[in-house]
Amino acid sequence: MIEFINVVKKYNHDVIALDSINLKIEKGEFAFLVGPSGSGKSTFLKLMIREEDSTSGKILIDGKDVGKLKPKEIPYLRRKIGFVFQDFRLLYDRTVAENIAFALRIIDASEREIKVQTKNVLEMVGLSSKEKYYPNQLSGGEQQRVALARALATKPPIIIADEPTGNLDPTTADDIFKTLLEINSRGTTVLVVTHAKDIVNKLNKRVIALDHGKIVKDEERGGY
Repeated sequence: MIEFINVVKKYNHDVIALDSINLKIEKGEFAFLVGPSGSGKSTFLKLMIREEDSTSGKILIDGKDVGKLKPKEIPYLRRKIGFVFQDFRLLYDRTVAENIAFALRIIDASEREIKVQTKNVLEMVGLSSKEKYYPNQLSGGEQQRVALARALATKPPIIIADEPTGNLDPTTADDIFKTLLEINSRGTTVLVVTHAKDIVNKLNKRVIALDHGKIVKDEERGGY
């Protein structure tokens, strides 16, 4: 599903952000990507969605060589990956339902598909009763659930959550991870970038640790 083969990323003045990265995340797997600031996590994500190009090596997403995609093919790659951001990135002048509909209209879903899928993902994240609310009427945890629902709306095979609980209290953070685990149980591949050591240790999932651009740990049932 996600495979990095001898991937190197250098920036100006030979600053090495990623150094000979080799890893494979299988379809349906749940994995954490951890490491201190500057370890290469953000670069890893940018390479996955072709926001940047690797200096050398190969990246495969769902069997496709990301580096060989033509510019017009990149949006289709990104449709396979649902992103959940720490700062939510919601449209605050639109309702919860309209935020989700917006993501579906981008992929030219029909109005019927939009209606059905919006209902489905709001049920999945426990926000069916909030579809007509605006984001500023919701708690931080509820806003994160909307962001998660929006990422799920297009039925991507991969969900990437980038520090999804960084601004949330522990109880709300636990609820977000329960939802991510439920999504994963349905077959979606989930990659979570986080500094939340307590959650990583509690969930006992695969942990991939980066430091200075290198993988320093990759354990199937690891701790942070």
